[in-house]
Amino acid sequence: MTISIAKKKSKSTKKVESNQSCESLFFKVFHRIPIVIFVLTLLFIWSSSTTVITRNVVRVCVSSRKLTNLCLSAGTHPNIEFPAPDVNPSSRDSVSVSNDGDNSSASPMEGFVDAVREEHPGAIIRANIGNDKVDGEIENAKKVVEEYVQMQRSWTLEYRDQAACDGRGIYVYDLPSKFNKDLVGQCGEMMPWSNNFCSYFDNEALGEAIPEVGKGWYRTHQYSLEIIFHTRVLKHPCRVYHEDEAKLFYVPFYGGLDILRWHFKNVSNDVKDSLSVELMKWLESRKPWVKNSGKDHVFVLGKISWDFRRANGSWGTRLLDFEQMQNPIKLLIERQPWHLNDIGIPHPTYFHPRSDDDLLNWQLKMIRSRRKSLVSFAGAARPDQPENIRSILINQCSSHSDSGTCTFQNCSSGGCDHPKSVIDLFSESEFCLQPPGDSPTRKSVFDSLVSGCIPVLFDPFTAYYQYPWHLPEDHTKFSVFIDQDEVREMKVNVIEKLMNISRKERENMRRYIVYELLPELVYADPNSQLDKFQDAFSVTINNLFQRVSKLD
Repeated sequence: MTISIAKKKSKSTKKVESNQSCESLFFKVFHRIPIVIFVLTLLFIWSSSTTVITRNVVRVCVSSRKLTNLCLSAGTHPNIEFPAPDVNPSSRDSVSVSNDGDNSSASPMEGFVDAVREEHPGAIIRANIGNDKVDGEIENAKKVVEEYVQMQRSWTLEYRDQAACDGRGIYVYDLPSKFNKDLVGQCGEMMPWSNNFCSYFDNEALGEAIPEVGKGWYRTHQYSLEIIFHTRVLKHPCRVYHEDEAKLFYVPFYGGLDILRWHFKNVSNDVKDSLSVELMKWLESRKPWVKNSGKDHVFVLGKISWDFRRANGSWGTRLLDFEQMQNPIKLLIERQPWHLNDIGIPHPTYFHPRSDDDLLNWQLKMIRSRRKSLVSFAGAARPDQPENIRSILINQCSSHSDSGTCTFQNCSSGGCDHPKSVIDLFSESEFCLQPPGDSPTRKSVFDSLVSGCIPVLFDPFTAYYQYPWHLPEDHTKFSVFIDQDEVREMKVNVIEKLMNISRKERENMRRYIVYELLPELVYADPNSQLDKFQDAFSVTINNLFQRVSKLD
């Protein structure tokens, strides 16, 4: 059953008065045109901006300047199907969400609506939550997300200094090169506007060194995670070479690069899915995969979850929608909140220390750094998106620029392509504004944390529901949260609110970020030797072993 609560503006019916003496064949034919136009107009209004939750799938339909008559399913890219949690199995009602309601960024449903708004300029989509039943469904959905995050936190290793490999072997599949190395070889065709995209895969995918920033700094691309992780696993002390000795099985498939190579080419969806289909067939021929139905297997994917959950459109692949992929653990830079086996791990930053001293020296530098600006924002406005809060943040920041309280670095036209300029800005700022980008998460969040800059978040899906193994449950220790609806409705001035946070509070947060979080947010150099610290990779591997141990 489908129940619509969308409010549509009614239009008064025009009465056409005709003079019988003027009636003609011309009139008989054309007097129906206003009615036809009226009906078509109603159909357009009805279809141009709705969100429907039906049969466990959240579907968002938008009309914008870039895309017309586009339907998405709870993702930020076209036609991404997103199974929502079955919070009420007995209810199969559908909820329609229209343009004229209020929304709350704290609720998952509207978080995805905001993501759609971010991706498609001009689309004004708001959730109508005035209905008690809708409110209840949203709250139940939020509880499911929080329960999943708590469950993922329960998989963390209690004793993080555990180094013994007894019963903790990891086996790395030797996949045919078409699943990984050959994809790197196609780097020159992935970004048509870039002449040096392949340089990001130098130095074992760390990119070109940036000695002017410091030791261990590289121009690392956010999509390099798959290669960085693969390189580290190959050198892990717990790696085993016989399948029967393994507790964990790593599948080095570069699924993100597989998406990138087709992204700007006019090919069919079958072609885009072909390598993923071949991989499933290959794995199904392996005894370890069959033994536990893939439950002890792990994939690392360097793009967001939605890119691997294409529905009926042309964006991405359907890798994570395959039935075979529901049991394995998937590590992604942005997880799908209602999939328990999707686990978010940090975006790669520019910092890859080789030793404990590299980390200690950077920590000391960030603690001593002179913070010239209270607030900074590195980003670009979205003028075609009236519901996006970036323009408001830029205006609020600019109004305090003369006093040096806030610094805005415009990233449009490549303004943030040079890592040093971004790191310098963040390391000289107390707070870094982090509104959602093209999806809820943002690499810049990790760049700011590594620079000792306290991130200011506006959407809980940006970090709080994403990284249970690397960020604490108490988000007040490392961030400030301001509801993006309050910003959008001009109920709060972000800069003035941050000015009210005391120096002592700022210093306590920064010390926690720099000394407690920073080491576990960076991926160390593949040839590093860290004794005093665990990096993001080590934390992830140890927790993976803890996860598969619970399968016994």
